[in-house]
Amino acid sequence: MLRAVLIAALTVPGLAIAKDRFDDDPPKPTQTTQDCTNGQVWDSRTQRCVTPKSGALDDDTLFGAVREFAYAGQLENAQAALAAMSDQSDDRVLTYWGFTHRKLGDMDRGMSFYKAALAKNPGNIAARSYMGQAFVETGDLVAARRQLLEISAHGGAGTWPETSLRQAIMTGTTYNY
Repeated sequence: MLRAVLIAALTVPGLAIAKDRFDDDPPKPTQTTQDCTNGQVWDSRTQRCVTPKSGALDDDTLFGAVREFAYAGQLENAQAALAAMSDQSDDRVLTYWGFTHRKLGDMDRGMSFYKAALAKNPGNIAARSYMGQAFVETGDLVAARRQLLEISAHGGAGTWPETSLRQAIMTGTTYNY
């Protein structure tokens, strides 16, 4: 079984990368949300909490903190960690800027970030799911269904982004994460 997974990951372009960039599983709480305060992020190298903009953390660590903060409903802290990331044009950064702005009530700004993320990476199924959920929130189910079809077209059938958008379309209830 492991051999089959490895072969698939090596032969299907982007399969292994897609899982790393947008994990389907909710982030597990770490010291960032359990021990740190005021939007600080746990630095495993120094074993202490640091401010995201301190320069001590790499982008992958910051992105993990963004996801953890967003999942915990700490959207302002997620934005502080996003602001500290070095590549503001990275589609995962743009996706979470969109998510946090939308959840903080600025739908237009959120949608502009989703569009920028998709311009950068049309296969970003998380951005498509979040954008689709924004369409559900505004009552545009045709546009939401379009995003659902795009998720499937980009290999996202059966993933959390596809499942959550499908459920949002069916129930009218969107997800906070």
